[in-house]
Amino acid sequence: MNIILFGPPGAGKGTQSRHLIEKINGFQVSTGEMLRNEIKQDTEIGRKIINDMNDGKFISDEIVNNLIKKHIFDPKKKNKLIFDGYPRSLSQAKNLDLFLSDSNQNIGLIFFLNVNKNDIIERITKRKTIEKRTDDELDTILKRYDTYMKTTKPVLNFYSKNPNFHEIDGSQKIEEITRKIDTFINV
Repeated sequence: MNIILFGPPGAGKGTQSRHLIEKINGFQVSTGEMLRNEIKQDTEIGRKIINDMNDGKFISDEIVNNLIKKHIFDPKKKNKLIFDGYPRSLSQAKNLDLFLSDSNQNIGLIFFLNVNKNDIIERITKRKTIEKRTDDELDTILKRYDTYMKTTKPVLNFYSKNPNFHEIDGSQKIEEITRKIDTFINV
């Protein structure tokens, strides 16, 4: 089954997707990891990404969709994908539907981890200390959160009509969020 996890930066998507990888023997498709890898390799795309991220902007759909496409069409990963932080825009959501349709796949579950701004700031401040991520500066966090809320509102509306959509209070403890997600998975 393919699963989408979405929510604001710092909502716990990465933590929950790591759990789901083990639970369903799946593959994480993390746009954040892919983008950070491009930055780490200091590619031309990576330099563009770092400038946009530091300005609190989303990375262009074209760049993200091209990175995602490789995973969707990989036969080893068919119906075992856990989308972590993708889609972030309505055009990405529609593009994902096209890619999945073209590869004879669908989305089994959609989880929206809903977390308020203050909790996000607290979490990302802790994460910065622990993980030393360069994209976790307070100004950047605030810009990314505001951009996320504005850009992903249409995505939330798009998916909330799906019978497999589940909103989860992402401000709870990790174990409680995991337990709630697990109630929807029959493995």
